[in-house]
Amino acid sequence: MSRLTRSAGLGLAVALGLGFTACSNQGPGDDPASDPASGKVTITYSNFISNGGNESNLADIVAAFNKDNPDIVVELETLPYADYFTALQTDLAAGSAADVFDIEYANYATYQANGALAALEGVDRSVYQPSLADAYATGGVQYALPSSFSNVVLFYNKDLFDAAGVAYPTADWTWADEKAAAEKIADPAAGVWGDYQPISYNEFYKAVAQAGGQFLNADASSVAFDSPAGLAAAEWLTQKSGTVMPTVEQGAGTPDFDSNLFSQGKLGLWHTGIWMFGSLADATFQWDIAVEPGDSRPASAMFSNALAVSADSQHKAEAQKWAEFMSSSRAMVDVRLRAGWELPPIADQSQLDAYLDAGQPANRQAVFDSLDAVVLAPSIGQNQAQMQDIVTEELTEAAAGRKSAEEAVQSAAQRVEPLLQR
Repeated sequence: MSRLTRSAGLGLAVALGLGFTACSNQGPGDDPASDPASGKVTITYSNFISNGGNESNLADIVAAFNKDNPDIVVELETLPYADYFTALQTDLAAGSAADVFDIEYANYATYQANGALAALEGVDRSVYQPSLADAYATGGVQYALPSSFSNVVLFYNKDLFDAAGVAYPTADWTWADEKAAAEKIADPAAGVWGDYQPISYNEFYKAVAQAGGQFLNADASSVAFDSPAGLAAAEWLTQKSGTVMPTVEQGAGTPDFDSNLFSQGKLGLWHTGIWMFGSLADATFQWDIAVEPGDSRPASAMFSNALAVSADSQHKAEAQKWAEFMSSSRAMVDVRLRAGWELPPIADQSQLDAYLDAGQPANRQAVFDSLDAVVLAPSIGQNQAQMQDIVTEELTEAAAGRKSAEEAVQSAAQRVEPLLQR
């Protein structure tokens, strides 16, 4: 019996956008992806998920698929995340998107509403975690298949905790506990900091939920973070700067600053994603993870990717076969777990037991425990990126002392509200 906690939560946050290139609109008679002589069909798959180190792992999954499906050839195009969405947006507009392409939860509703995604037929939803499958379904129809998920947890340096005489984080921790520990650990004169949590939109909407509030109202027609919970969240984030956390002038917010700080053993607590496990393989200190503390309640952010079949694909059945294999096959599960490459979205928890015994961090169960209280990322369509930028900008002003937290929250609300009416 699996030791993993069964969970119904799903969430995710990320920037709005799209991305890729490929696939044809020719008729069946002149389709270059069909080869009647060989009996093989070629489908194209555009992705960002393997970029930056997992290209060979994706190739292994393709090889396993080809072994089971010798009549289907998968051609890959891998783009950096920073370029992917612009490319996909261009190709979708031109009707030349790949047969299968990566999407993110935050953008799913926009793609589906614009008719870019093919309706998938005969999907066995039971193989996926229910909440993940539900995230990519509309009106009872499955339009994409979850391919992976990852989430944010609280990393901590056990050596720094021991030196400060502070007990390690537990599942019962609150913001107050985190603050008290960070203050005892922090020693700026020695270059040691107690805490690091990005002052950003993605952290703010989660913190609002942890404080018992909502970022938007139920139908996303107006802001709801201009509330006591929103103010508490803004103060929680911004008041760390210059106290237990370095300021922007001291490097906070620059690329890899926080990961370098933690990997050098100079940071007690770190709010970041489980994708950072691999970067700490050579750490010279003891570290572990815990579920992120809440204020009035716990709330965790989860990020999810999915595979969609293009509505313009000439080979929808073959494309769906690949999407199902890439999202639910045992070969995919084995490769992901071996590589530490995010987590597969499967419902069979017993297949994931090996993940719990994969070494540091010891408390990998916290990854799954975090899913018991997930907060969905707000999604407003084409104005998503602008909304995120506004919130991050206002919080940054408060962290720098140029505005109070209350002024930043009110200003952000006033600027975001018109975006919801378009």
